[in-house]
Amino acid sequence: MSSARSLERTRTDLAAFLRSRRERISPEDVGLPLGKRRRTPGLRREEVAALAGVGVTWYTWLEQGRDIGVSATFLDSLSMALKLDATERRHLFLLAHQRPPPEPGKTWCVVPSIVHRLMDDLANRPAYVLNLRWDVLAFNSAADCVFRFSSHPLERRNMLWMLFTDTWMRRLLDPWREQALNVLSSFRRDFARAPEDPDMATLIKDLGKIEPDFRAWWQSQDIHAPCHGIRHLLFRDIGRVSFEHTTLTIDEDRHLRLIYYAAKTGEPTSELFEQWLRGTNEQ
Repeated sequence: MSSARSLERTRTDLAAFLRSRRERISPEDVGLPLGKRRRTPGLRREEVAALAGVGVTWYTWLEQGRDIGVSATFLDSLSMALKLDATERRHLFLLAHQRPPPEPGKTWCVVPSIVHRLMDDLANRPAYVLNLRWDVLAFNSAADCVFRFSSHPLERRNMLWMLFTDTWMRRLLDPWREQALNVLSSFRRDFARAPEDPDMATLIKDLGKIEPDFRAWWQSQDIHAPCHGIRHLLFRDIGRVSFEHTTLTIDEDRHLRLIYYAAKTGEPTSELFEQWLRGTNEQ
């Protein structure tokens, strides 16, 4: 399908979506009198335009599927006027802008029980859940053996904090500097999604006070290449183990992610790691 035909179809879908959302709202829902001469259900176009703070001609053109540009601010106002929920708001932005809307970042969250069950089933695969601030909200026994999460109090059970302040983590990541720079770049992308969040700001401020490496790297604003899904960890009794790792989104709206590690197959140290892990869990 050509780009022109795709855009035409999207505008048609947008027009149909707006009409359907407008027609489902009664005047009483938005504090307007019902009146006696309404020929169609729901709100009139001029009423939606007034609620959204735009001219009726502009809104009419949008609902007719005309080729006009709209701002994110207008779409947010329209979402509130039409009483759209988060899913409908995202759909509106996709139809009008061809990209998802900006969503406020969230930090403190609750991990669903099914995710705990999933991690418990991964006996030989370190796995843990992070929120947008990189607080470690949940982890399985394999991850605890590797990263020693339970040795940290809840308020400091944070991957970024541990990366720069925990002696075990500095020895574990091999080489530490190269991997720490890549990890920090990943965190910086998450920080950009919630720069006004006070918990995120406090984390950055506290680390900057006590950790010179973090303070210098954070202020440099450098963005480093991703780690390409490979992490190298050094264990005293095993040696250097290479892990494939990936991130799985488990709740997009709450920014919850499951981090999954698996020792690379076919390598001697990978077999030693799994033996060590089984022995540690049996103790």
